[in-house]
Amino acid sequence: MKRGKVYFVGAGPGDPKLLTIRGKECLEQAEVVLYDYLANPVLLDHVPAEAERIYVGRRGRGRYGEQKEINRVMVERAQAGKTVVRLKGGDPFVFGRGGEEAEAVADAGIPFEVVPGVTSAVAAAAYAGIPVTHRTLASSFAVVTGHEDPSKPSPTVEWDRLASTGGTVIFLMGMKNLPAIVEHLLTSGRPSSTPVALIRWGTRSEQKTVVGTLADILKLAEQAALEPPTLIVVGEVVKLRAKLNWFESRPLFGVTVLVTRPREQAAEFADLLAGYGATIETFPTIAIMPPSDWTSLDKAIAGLSRYDWIIFTSANGPRFFLERLKCAGLDARAFATARLCAIGPGTAEALAKAGLMVDLIPETYQAEGVVDIFQKIDVRGKRILIPRAEVARDLLPDELRVREADVTVAVAYRTVRPEGDIEALKAKLRRGDVQVVTFTSSSTVKHYVEFFASREEAAMLTAKAVVACIGPITAQTAEAAGLKVSIRGKSNTVPALADAIAEHFLQSSCHA
Repeated sequence: MKRGKVYFVGAGPGDPKLLTIRGKECLEQAEVVLYDYLANPVLLDHVPAEAERIYVGRRGRGRYGEQKEINRVMVERAQAGKTVVRLKGGDPFVFGRGGEEAEAVADAGIPFEVVPGVTSAVAAAAYAGIPVTHRTLASSFAVVTGHEDPSKPSPTVEWDRLASTGGTVIFLMGMKNLPAIVEHLLTSGRPSSTPVALIRWGTRSEQKTVVGTLADILKLAEQAALEPPTLIVVGEVVKLRAKLNWFESRPLFGVTVLVTRPREQAAEFADLLAGYGATIETFPTIAIMPPSDWTSLDKAIAGLSRYDWIIFTSANGPRFFLERLKCAGLDARAFATARLCAIGPGTAEALAKAGLMVDLIPETYQAEGVVDIFQKIDVRGKRILIPRAEVARDLLPDELRVREADVTVAVAYRTVRPEGDIEALKAKLRRGDVQVVTFTSSSTVKHYVEFFASREEAAMLTAKAVVACIGPITAQTAEAAGLKVSIRGKSNTVPALADAIAEHFLQSSCHA
């Protein structure tokens, strides 16, 4: 039987991008994952679908599972030959009982590895614009538990020394005991004017920061209704937040954006928006599928050498075309002397990954742009292949045929409406929890509207949000469906749309 092993992996402070490369590798090979409340659930996307997922969250308040039970499950699964990942918020050995859990595994004679994580003690402060040390303000910092084990015979936090050092003091898991922490620091000599920052869900899109002093922080915390998980930072470095607050100052911070792209294509757009500070809500309104009948594409591939031009009108075309080419036992050499046109840089990039360089990209990334660029080329008698979606506008093939080109349209893929929890989305739209609804094609618009009981319902519920479209054709489709479009990209690309959304909210905040 395969010998089991336990990996203690630090999940980082909350931002899933702060997971270490080694941590990601461990998750990818996990057969069992035990994860905490503070571990961002997005990280479970790295775990194989067949792996066992066990939630062992500990929230500090209320009832939670016994530590002995967590230890037992880890040992039991590892003894059964499983690769076990214990995913812990922050760093496994910083106030997370990681040491105790590692002891239990070691006592059982099970091999283990510790993968350090980025601790919130430093990261959450940094995301709030607070360096824990500074040459002129703090030459040291201390990380202190916000609640000591009540079973200890006597407290071990040396409050007098914490108060007298003048350095930064960071309390983890201390929100419940904030009144006692403030009292201890004041009675031990820290001035009441000492700056304090409270950072809830540090490094995550829902991060919230409250700044005050030891004199008023209790009142401010109550007004803000802050609850765990909240980091407490005490010290002069808190003053630097006014200048260094980079994370919460991004144009889309606090803005939830609905991404309706196909699931496999959503990541690029989501990453661009997240870079501007947005919270991403994914709701794919289309799924890209193989055609119901390969006949037209197979016939085109069989006679590929006869074409003078091949025009790809979306990044999906190259994907399915090249997969089918491979099924026919062919590769890029089959393109022979055909010249290639891509409707935009994304499509060109998809072809470049297969070693195919395009000859033409229009200035305007839509069918009209392709028509315009071919106005300068004599296509009379030229054989032109257009691999495209099952349902698409006929503008391009019709215009080329008018100019006496021999045009073949081959179906390379089709779009369908996937399953989705529309009732949950409706509830979010009603509450105004979604500030931007995005569309990157006419298909995403049409299928979005079809999720609702009627076009009127779709328009009414979407009215609280700003609608953003990738280009004029998509915007026309949205407006024809009764949706008011407020944002359009300067070019028909996903990066341009993300830029336009950020610019819209930046201008809004400037005029607020």
